[in-house]
Amino acid sequence: MTLKWEKLMEVQGRGEAEVVESFLKANGIDVELIQEAVGRSVYPVTIDGLGRIQIFVPKERVQDARDLLANTQDE
Repeated sequence: MTLKWEKLMEVQGRGEAEVVESFLKANGIDVELIQEAVGRSVYPVTIDGLGRIQIFVPKERVQDARDLLANTQDE
């Protein structure tokens, strides 16, 4: 069975993406990060969305991921 992925959110910068990725994975949700090749350089690029990273999760876990992230903002 192949997973169908759905975009959960977009963030600006690798650091933020890795925090979200780690949090979701720690809660049992698979994560895929997608970034434009130009944003993957030695020097971080955040001009005009070039440092944008899209965070994808399995389609059937999107609502779980949203709920987890929403609960962290309540604290």
